[in-house]
Parts: sequence; C-alpha cells; structure tokens
Amino acid sequence: MTSPSSNPSLNLWPYAIIGWFAMFVSALIAWMAFAVRQNLDLVRPDYYEQEIRFQEQLDRVNRTAAVHSELAFQYEPTTGEVILRLPAAHIAQHPTGRIQFYRAADAALDCEVPLTIAAHGTQRLNVRALQVGPWKMRVTWSVASKEYFLEKTFIIPAAQRDLNASATSVK
Repeated sequence: MTSPSSNPSLNLWPYAIIGWFAMFVSALIAWMAFAVRQNLDLVRPDYYEQEIRFQEQLDRVNRTAAVHSELAFQYEPTTGEVILRLPAAHIAQHPTGRIQFYRAADAALDCEVPLTIAAHGTQRLNVRALQVGPWKMRVTWSVASKEYFLEKTFIIPAAQRDLNASATSVK
C-alpha cells in the first residue's frame, strides 16, 4: 500500500486571494483618504458680491430685451467690418460704454474698444486684424444711469485671412 506523502504540496491560492483582498482594501482606504481631503466648495468666498454682479448682468440683459428690436448688428466679411446700431432714443442721450471682442479659444486675443457711436447712430469697427474663427462681441453701454448689454457671435472666415495681413488692429 502506498502511504500518504509526508511532504504535501503547498497550495498558494489562499495566500494569493488574501493578498489581493489586502491590496484592494489598502487601495480603497488610500483613495478614500485622498477624496476626503479634497476641497469641494461650490460656493466662492465672495459669493454675495458675485451674486449681486450676476443680478446686475441679468438686469442689463432684461433692459436690452426691451429695445432688442431697435438694435442692429452686422458683420461684413468683404470689408472686414462690424457695424453696430443702437436705438435712436439712446443716441440722443450720448451713450458711453465699451465693446469687447472675446475669443474663447485664446484669451490673449481678446481686445476692447470704447463705444463711440456716430451722430447717425452707428459705429463701424474694423476687425480685419482679428484671427480667423469664432468671436463674441460684447457691448456694454450706459444711458441715463441705466446699463445695457448685447452679445453677438460672428465667425471670421478663412478667406478673411488674406485681408488680415494688411489690416490694422482694433486695439
């Protein structure tokens, strides 16, 4: 008869399973410690001031909605100009403000010019120096201590690139 072996083979599976569970629990604890230490404040320290500014912006937009039909914005790709027309009632009161050209892809390309409406109610802006691509024009103006805001998006086409080489900047 054969007698049982006095040297049984060592089974490593239980040790491997225990090792994997130990590594999993260690990784889980490390991840939880990392997650607990993260600052997840969704409110800014200056929340109240930001809320007031946001409400002021909403008020500007609402006031502009009342005169929106009298506003005109036109981009002329052939001449490389943006033409802005304000309401006639605002022209007589000599509006003051600024026009910002905003490029979401590159903040270094952003520029700002003062609002200088001519007597006939329009302002022409040469935008040939702006890079090809999408732009937002944000106009903020004030009349009789009330502020207004207009935002329009336009795209300078690639064909404009030839005109850009010989243009002057709106800055």
